[in-house]
Order: sequence, then structure tokens, then C-alpha cells
Amino acid sequence: MAKRQFKAESKRLLELMINSIYTHKEIFLREIISNASDACDKLCYLALTDDGVGLDRGDFRIEITADKEHRLLTVRDNGIGMDKEDLENNLGIIASSGSYRFKQEIGEDTKDTGVIGQFGVGFYSAFMVADHITVSTRKYGAESAYLWQSAGADGYTITPCERDQVGTDIIMHIKADTEEEQYSEFLETWKLQELVRKYSDYIRFPIRMEVSKTRKKEGSPEDQPEYETYTEEETLNSMVPIWQRPKSEVTEEEYHKFYRDKFHDYADPQRCIAVSAEGAVTYKALLFIPGATPYDYYTKDYEKGLQLYSNGVLIMDKCADLLPEHFRFIRGVVDSPDLSLNISRELLQHDRQLKVIAANLEKKIKAELGKMLNEDREGYEAFWKNFGRQLKYGVVNEYGRHKDLLQDLLLFYSSTEKKLTPLGDYVTRMREDQKFLYYAAGESLEKIDKLPQTELLRDSGTEILYFTEEVDEFCAQTLRTYQEKEFRSVLDQELEEGAKEKAQEAADAHKETFGFVKEALGEQVKEVKASVRLKSHPVCLTAGEGLSFEMEKYFQAIQPEAALKAERTLELNVEHPAFQALEAAVKEDPEKARKYAELLYSQALLIAGLPLEDPSAYTDLVCELMK
Repeated sequence: MAKRQFKAESKRLLELMINSIYTHKEIFLREIISNASDACDKLCYLALTDDGVGLDRGDFRIEITADKEHRLLTVRDNGIGMDKEDLENNLGIIASSGSYRFKQEIGEDTKDTGVIGQFGVGFYSAFMVADHITVSTRKYGAESAYLWQSAGADGYTITPCERDQVGTDIIMHIKADTEEEQYSEFLETWKLQELVRKYSDYIRFPIRMEVSKTRKKEGSPEDQPEYETYTEEETLNSMVPIWQRPKSEVTEEEYHKFYRDKFHDYADPQRCIAVSAEGAVTYKALLFIPGATPYDYYTKDYEKGLQLYSNGVLIMDKCADLLPEHFRFIRGVVDSPDLSLNISRELLQHDRQLKVIAANLEKKIKAELGKMLNEDREGYEAFWKNFGRQLKYGVVNEYGRHKDLLQDLLLFYSSTEKKLTPLGDYVTRMREDQKFLYYAAGESLEKIDKLPQTELLRDSGTEILYFTEEVDEFCAQTLRTYQEKEFRSVLDQELEEGAKEKAQEAADAHKETFGFVKEALGEQVKEVKASVRLKSHPVCLTAGEGLSFEMEKYFQAIQPEAALKAERTLELNVEHPAFQALEAAVKEDPEKARKYAELLYSQALLIAGLPLEDPSAYTDLVCELMK
């Protein structure tokens, strides 16, 4: 029979598809197996109304055979098969999908069939690895069988052939190896097993293959055993995904084992979240909160995303669009028959269904974390240790767009409770007359405890939240308030009403001393004033509103060239003996008073954790004053 030509448009599409549409050659097997599954589903559906089919669901199967010697890879199914017209329409016209037409014909009943294909190009992905393809097929109810053959874009032939059984064989002649590509791996049993388990593990029909195994020969001595190789047919896929099973029928250990095996984690997940949704979008999801932080989690190399399936066929290994950045630690799978896929099935169209699923999953994750916080505080603190920083970043990101969603999940160390506490618990413990949520930032809990500015509040029993991570102050500034209570820094802002008036009274009483210190320190400080927050300490440094000292340290570490500096206000405790010595020196020995001013400023820098410009000069100054 004369060779038939693909239509010009189909020919160009075939060339484009082989070279660029599919990003990974290995997905050809996924496409061929998906077509075989569709063929089985169609005949299975027909069997519901046609007793002549003579097959039950359990009788359908897909077989894979590799012939290394002749470089042939065969995928066989006992599905509905094709006649000459089907071959012309499905394989002679690229992007004409028999499965898509079948879905249209049966309408709503497609939900029960699991038919996958819809674009009609998946079959041609085999030309990425094969230089010649033969299709042997016989349609259910037809007497004749046909052979479709093609070597690619040059065209195809259709000829009658002998075939006893209904179904289809796809026989691919695998290309010769090149320096760039090792096509022979697609004839290796281990590689085929790997690809089936990766992409087609949840196809609803068994995928069978002859696998070579080794056993000890009968009668061989124990100390010198002899072994023989034999072949055994093995089912490569698990068929029923764990997320499709009723939650009541799955044990916790089964969920844990699935997680460890699927995501290659040594630790069990902390929580499993099973989701089954029907309505505008139908999908099932199985999500996991990891029990340990991945080693690369807080690096640029970490990739977020959920595995995305359509009717049990893996479409994307990490679909980032299904997870918001603040929940990027979640692992899991989503399976939906409703997604609109592009022709390669590898990229999703950013459509309504995807956004609906992502929004629903965000709510589910938030609810599960809230439940853990309220019902399992110890477990939530373990989660917080692993991923709490991510939730803080989520508050700050996108200009605080997600702060309302995340604020109830935040934990900070409490000065009075001596442990982590949610913001809601802090508010319930506030005195009736307390207007602010107080916080203090520093490098560690121990250093914050020793800060002079925290002494008065701590002694009065007022609760202070300790911020020890660089993101904490940014988080408080983004939130601004919680339950109508304003965040206020113990270190850098006035703590109570009337504080300015008290400070002004002290400033007026010691005006000469404050003026002298400001002149002595010059541009090193913005202002010198009396402190209303110090108790037993003589001095502290405050930054005022805006950039704090901890923020300054952060920006200095990541953007030293920007030279961002917080304003420096020197606060002096007028009740302290050191101030009284300073004031006396201002009147009696101005030169010594200048040295006292430098000494107190250097001490304030050290207390704030800021570097001294000249440590040697500071030590010389201390030694000089000790003479």
C-alpha cells in the first residue's frame, strides 16, 4: 500500500512536538500507557451494556515487553482496539483525539471511566525515542485487523494484518545511541520499572512485565550455593492510590510509609491532611506536614510544590502554583480529573480550577495548623521549631497581604511564661489598663533579659515578647496591631503616656549636662535625653521609630554597601551615680566630663550589640580614667 502523508499542519506539529513540546523524553512511556488505559476504559464502559464483551474489570491489563536484541519496546493492551477509520482519524491526523470524542459522546458518565487523553498528540511523543513505530490493532466487534506503520513526519501506511485478539500493540523501534543520548536505557527492565512507578503507578489497570530474578538452585550445598536466573511476570503499578481509599480504611502507618517512600524522607510526617472535594472542582489531595526540616529548606535550591495527577497519571512532580509561599513546607499530592492541561500534559493552564484548588488547600492547611496549636501545643511547638520562621516570612511577604491569615499561628517567647506563646494568649493575659503589646529584640533570650530597657517592665510583671530572629521586628511592623492592640518596642519607643513630659522635666533640670554631652559626642548621636525606662543602669541607646538596631545589623550583614544606620539617641538615667559624677565633672573638669561622655556612649553601643569604631581607643579611655 502506498505511503500516506500527514496533513501539512500535522506534519509541522509532529516535527515541533518531537523537538520541543515535551521537555523530558522519558514521558513517552507515560503517554503510551495512558492511551492503553483509555482503550481498556472504553471497552470496560462498553461491557456495562454489552454482554458480548465477556470481560470484567479485573480482566483488563497492559503488558510491556522489551527486546534488547532487536531494540523493540512493545506496549500491549486488551482494550477496545481500532479499525481502519479510527487509525486514519486518531493516528493519521495529529491532535485528533479519540478519547476526547469518547468523553463528549458519553457526557457526564466520564467521571466513572477514568479516561485520560484529550488532545491526541501523546502517541507521537514516542518518536522522541523511536525511529519507527508499528501499531497492530483489532477493534471490538470487527472481523479485520490492521497494521499502522510510520517512521515519523514522512508519512504512514495502513495495511490489513492477522490478529486473533481484540486490542492494540504499540511496537517502538528504539533509536540508536548517540554521544548525547543513551536511548538503550529505555530497553532496560530497571528503567521501565522506574518510569512506570514514577508516572503511571496509579493507572487503574495492572501494568505487567516479565522481570528477571535470581534464586538458589535446589539441592546446592549451603556453603557453596549455585544460583540460576529465571523470569517472572510482575505487576509494576499499585493501581489504587492511597488518597483514593476512604480515610477510615487507611492506617496511620500506611500514610507514614507512603510519605517516607514517596518523598524520600527518613522521618515520619508530623500530620497528614486528607482532602476530598466535589463541586465546582472535583479533586482529592493528601498533604503532609514534615516531621523534620529538609536540609536545604532555607536555601534557594529548595523547590516547593505538590505532585499533581490527573486520573492517577503524574502530570507535574512539583506544581508550585498549588502552594502559597508561606506554606511551602507542605508535601503531598493532588489528583483531579477537572484540570485543563496543555497538549503535553506537562504545563497547566492558569485557569479557574487551579486557583480554586490552591485556595481551598490554603484554608485546609491553616485550619489544621490552628487545630494543632489549640489541641496539641507540644506538637505545634515541634512544628514551629521546624517551620515557624516560614510563617513569619509569610506575614512580611507581599506587603503583609497574608498577615490576617497567619497572625493567629505565630509564636514568640514570653518573658513571664518563660516559653513560646501565641499572640492571642498574650492579649488574654494583659492588664485592663495595658494598651500595648510590648516586645524587645536582641540576639538571644539571655541578652534580651539583661537589656537595661526591659528592667522596669519585667520588675512590674508586665509581659514582654522576646524577638530573637531577624524577621521578628519586620513581622511586628507589618502587623502593626493585633486585636486592636498596638505593638510597641521596649527598646526604641516611649512606653507610657506622660513619658515625654517626665523626660522634659528631667531635661529642663539638667539642661546644661545634656547640652554638654551632645556637643561632646557631636554627630555620633541625634539626641541626648533623660530616660524614663532605666532603673538600675546608667545608660542605654535607642533608635526611635523606623529602623531599629537589630534591623541595622540585619541589613549590614546582607547589604553592607547600603550603609543603613538607625538613628542613635543616648538616654541617661539622671538618678544613677554615674550621671551624677558626669554632671559634677561638667562643672569642675570639662575635659574629664568629655571622657565620661565617650565612655557612656561606648557602653551604650556595647549594650545594644553595636560595634565600636575603635575598640583600642575605648580600652585606653577606660585605663586612663582608672589612674
